[in-house]
Amino acid sequence: QVQLVESGGGLVQPGGSLRLSCAASGFVFRDSGMSWYRQSPGNERELVAVINTFGIGTYYADSVKGRFTISRDNAKNTMYLQMNSVKPEDPAVYYCSGKDDWGQGTQVTVSS
Repeated sequence: QVQLVESGGGLVQPGGSLRLSCAASGFVFRDSGMSWYRQSPGNERELVAVINTFGIGTYYADSVKGRFTISRDNAKNTMYLQMNSVKPEDPAVYYCSGKDDWGQGTQVTVSS
């Protein structure tokens, strides 16, 4: 079965950096487009970034464009989200999505 496990969340200061990882199993990772979403309290889950199967085509929400970078390592069945210049509006639970399934999420907290 599909399994997506996020890691790397935690506390980061405004302006700081954090790298999230999503380890995938149970499907052919290299054949699947993958995405990162986030959800903060009281808000709907929103799309953050998308990456295609080869890792060349990407999409970013305007709110993170130029600050976040999505990438993948098909040899390791892992996707990443490099978060730079983190802002106070970035705290949320970040979810990995692929093959119509979701991970359990990893919490990102921003505090000085």
